[in-house]
Amino acid sequence: MLAEIITIGDEILIGQIVDTNSAWMAKQLNQIGMKVKQITSVSDDADHIMEALRLAESRADVILMTGGLGPTKDDITKVTLAKYFNMGFRRDEETLNHVTEIFARLNRPMIDLNRTQADVPEGCTVIKNKNGTAPCMWFEQHGKIFVSMPGVPFEMMYLMDDEIIPRIKAAFKLPVIYHKTILTSNIGESFLAMEIEDIENSLPPNIKLAYLPKLGQVRLRLSTIGEEEAPLKAAVDFYAQQIIARIKHHVVAEEDIALEKAILNFMEQRKLTLSTAESCTGGYIAHLITQHPGCSSVYEGGAVTYSYDLKMSLLGVKAETLAKYGAVSEETVKEMALGALQNFKTDYAVAVSGIAGPDGGMPDKPVGTVWIAVAHAKGVVSKVFSFGNKRTQNIERSAAAALSMILNELRQHED
Repeated sequence: MLAEIITIGDEILIGQIVDTNSAWMAKQLNQIGMKVKQITSVSDDADHIMEALRLAESRADVILMTGGLGPTKDDITKVTLAKYFNMGFRRDEETLNHVTEIFARLNRPMIDLNRTQADVPEGCTVIKNKNGTAPCMWFEQHGKIFVSMPGVPFEMMYLMDDEIIPRIKAAFKLPVIYHKTILTSNIGESFLAMEIEDIENSLPPNIKLAYLPKLGQVRLRLSTIGEEEAPLKAAVDFYAQQIIARIKHHVVAEEDIALEKAILNFMEQRKLTLSTAESCTGGYIAHLITQHPGCSSVYEGGAVTYSYDLKMSLLGVKAETLAKYGAVSEETVKEMALGALQNFKTDYAVAVSGIAGPDGGMPDKPVGTVWIAVAHAKGVVSKVFSFGNKRTQNIERSAAAALSMILNELRQHED
């Protein structure tokens, strides 16, 4: 069974917001055995929406739409859907009561424009949006299902989880899709492919291997589709174990998780703690770590120290070290890491100091120069990197390199 996703809104096409809805929805659909044929973003233009609907209907069984359901004139999805299906409008009393309750609870006046949220195309099934005022609308035409949802991500997610996914599963007999992901680090995509070339060549036609590279890591994803989960899982796991045995020194996790989550799991199992001392990354490493529930069992905290004063007062970096070598130096970053280790009383600490850019470079320290150090009870290791002149990329690459260094130290001590 095939699905298509249509996201509606000028704000997507001009880059004002990033379309995270499509990626999230595609993942949920894949998990229930429905393949996404295409993802399309269109402007707030009736003709564009109509054309997107016609094309989607010609190639997919389920068409999921988000956006354009607000009460203002630029929100035209509802009107366009009524035109597409040749329907008039009716006022849905349950939706009107729901909207009225929301405005009463917020102690805000409700105007006629807000009441129009309850006006829906006559032939649709209304699905209550418990987290907003715009209702979800379900249409069935010519053996196809069309679903229109709000563009607000958390509203869409609740609707998908609670209503849309269960209804799709009830409407179709869906196959089983099984994925096995292997997270690797410290090996490039091409070298990885060379290492496992014979295993990849031996895969049966129904098992596909995908390489998913990211900064400092590559995910290998084995996928298959069929009727029964047990034999699919057994077949995929058989080849996954061959790959894991071949590249075991590069395997970080045997599941689809982020590198920092794999580090947190590793440290939690061994009751180890971690702290951070960041300069050019501005707390980005701490952000990556703290986005994962349960991180507090490992991560004690950190410091973002841009100025010399804070490097000295919070991390104990010596004034003479900064005066002689500067903030972006091996000497300074080592003292930052050791200071975090001591002051935050953790088993491991990572420190980063560099020139993220686009300004601030010097002949001997150009933009993109980054020093990283990892400290622990047995000492401190450091490494210099030369990334580039793009600030955002330098921050992301610095964080990825820091995580890889933490992982390497953890593994060496484990060995």
